[in-house]
Formats: sequence, structure tokens, C-alpha cells
Amino acid sequence: MGNRVVVTGMGAVTPIGNDAETFIDNLLASKVGIEKITSFDTSEIKAHVAAGVKDFDPGKRLAKRDYHRVDPFAQYALYSAVEAMNQAGLKRGEYDGKDLGVIYGSGIGGISTIETQVLKMYKKGPRRLSPLFIPETIINMAAGNISIYFGAKNTSKAVVTACATGTNAIGDAYEYIKAGKAKMMIAGGSEAAITPVGISAFAALTALSSSEDPERASMPFDQDRDGFVMGAGAGTLVLEDYDHAKARGAHILGEIVGYGQTSDAYNLTAPDPDGEGAIGAMQQALDEANIKTSDLDYINAHGTATQSNDIAESKAISKLFNDNDHVLVSSTKGMTGHALGAAGAIEAVAILGAMKRSQMPVNVGVTHQDPESHIRLVDQTNAKRSVNTAISNSFGFGGHNAVLAIKKWNQ
Repeated sequence: MGNRVVVTGMGAVTPIGNDAETFIDNLLASKVGIEKITSFDTSEIKAHVAAGVKDFDPGKRLAKRDYHRVDPFAQYALYSAVEAMNQAGLKRGEYDGKDLGVIYGSGIGGISTIETQVLKMYKKGPRRLSPLFIPETIINMAAGNISIYFGAKNTSKAVVTACATGTNAIGDAYEYIKAGKAKMMIAGGSEAAITPVGISAFAALTALSSSEDPERASMPFDQDRDGFVMGAGAGTLVLEDYDHAKARGAHILGEIVGYGQTSDAYNLTAPDPDGEGAIGAMQQALDEANIKTSDLDYINAHGTATQSNDIAESKAISKLFNDNDHVLVSSTKGMTGHALGAAGAIEAVAILGAMKRSQMPVNVGVTHQDPESHIRLVDQTNAKRSVNTAISNSFGFGGHNAVLAIKKWNQ
């Protein structure tokens, strides 16, 4: 069986709020965080909108020494981790650092620093490169900065599984506590890839929406969808051994009860159209959680609004649930865009918020559901109901499939 694993803190930096409560408020109010890109010229790029983080001031929560000369992806990670640890009531000096670990990832890492430093090198020469170029850009530095800040001396590592990163990081941290290897873990994902190269590269891959209307750009499961909208931000959870949390009187937000992970072994960028890997990951998570398909309330879908993903994921859900429409499905990317390695972590926060508020986020962006998507989407008519059990799907380039099963805390 292993140890029970509960959530005692959460933090978020998103296009619709830079703390978890504001994010959940705006998510359940169906606020769209997508805007036209103004930070650089997109006239020669076939993508013109993005869901960037807004009004972010790291100084509200961090000392300058902790965020100065740190790439935005690591700033978002540390900032949201501080929120999560504060909510958990865990202060440095009041716990043994050997009991606390960090598993945190990013899909791309410090791309904005890479861009600016490479340009500087070619314009001014290699001697002008920052001595902190490498520490600012490598993906493990989100975990590294968090570990240093909180004195976390248990495991500290990065997960990199493209768009499955955040979910894998939380799932791996769950398994670490379940196995008794740590009492507390900080886990999540972060991304800051709304840059000229980031947008241009995904546009060249024909993965991004070409819409110029922010309200009709990210449209998961809509018949007129034409690609995903790049998002940014971070999501962080504090996971804890239940007995440890209970002993210190922690407020429990939810319980991680299952984790599934498979590989499509099919294609670099396209999901297996039969959904075999997605089905396997969902089934693993449900089996470990001891949740029957007939008892699941909600699925937070990967739902990127690309043609291939939405159809493959819909087929996988339909096959696993035998077209039973009792389970409600929504993708929150119609509001937040797709934050790549941060997406799954942000969406875990969304599920915990839905459980707390007894309200599921609406599948914003759909006006005409794709007739090939045989799933029951969350809309204004069915959103307000109790959410006791949920799974979160994340599927990444390279065929990475990761699924978390979460239960509402009722004890």
C-alpha cells in the first residue's frame, strides 16, 4: 500500500492570476488570459497571440538576491513554491531539511536567457557572455533554486518530459513519499517560452493557432480549432506524508491517490491516434487509486486544441469510459493557453480548486464541439457540482503520457 500522500500547499503563477486563489477565482469565472503579443514583432510569424504572465513582480514575495539574474522560468517556480510552502505552514528552521525534497521540471527552461546571451555573443563577442549563462538556463535550476531557498536536503531533481513534465514531477514526488523516502516534497513545473524563438519555432512546426482573436484562439475540442496558444507560468504543490501532516496539524487540501505513466512509442510530435498509451496511463492511475470508471467525477483533459491531440484524447476517454457520459471533461487551456512543462502542475491546482469550490472549470473556447469528440464537456449548465474524484491528463512530445488521480479531502 505505502504511505498516504496529501497536499498541504499550492502555489500558482498564471496568465489569469499570480497566486492560487486568484487563479482559481478567474478560472471558475471563465476569464481568458490570452492577448496579442506586443513584446516582440510577430508580423513574420504565423502566430500573434499568447497567454503570458501579467503584472508579475517577484519582489512581492522574494528578496532581490533570490531572483536577480535568474531566468523567468526559475523565478516563477520559486515564487509559486514560496506561496505553496507558506500555505502548508512550513518555515525553514522548523523542519529537518533531510525530510524535504524537490522534484520540479520545465519543458524548455531558460530560453529567454539563451536568446539574449547568444545574440550578445554574436554582436559583441564570446567574452561578453554572462558568467551565469549556464546556471540561469539549465532546466534543473528551478529545482536547484527551490532546494537552496528552503534548505531541502532530500532528493532534488528535474523532470523533463515536454508537456507531461508538471504531472510527472508531481507523480514522481508522490511515489517518493509513498515509498517512505521523504516526508515532504515540493513538486511542479514552470515555463517561460513566450519569446521570439519559442513562438517562431512552434509556429514553424504548425502547432500554434494562427488566430488573431484572443477569444477564438485556444479552442479545445471545438470543430474549428487550429492549434494551441502558448502559455506561461508555474504550478507548485507541497506533498506530504499523511501521518506527518496530521501530527503537525496541517490543513489538508486533497489527496494524491494514483499515478499512471506510459509511452506511445509512436511519433516525435503526434500522439498515437488509437490512444493506447493514454488509455494505459489513465487506467494505471485509476487502478492505483481504486477508483472505478463509473465513480470518476471529472477529467481535466490535456486538450491542447490541436487537431491530433483532441481527437486522440477524446477517443481514449471514450474507449476507457465506454462512451458513458457521466464523467465531465474540460480543458482549461482555453483560458490559460498551453504552458508546456508547467501545464500539468497548473492544472493540478485547478483540480484542487474545483474540489474546494464544488465547481468545475468550463471548457472555454467551444462553440461547436467537434463531432469526433465523443465526450461530455463541462459548460455553464453542469459546472456546479461536487467533485470528489478527478484525473488530470498530460501528454508530451515524444509520446510521454502522465496521469494523476486526485481525491477530495473529506476527513
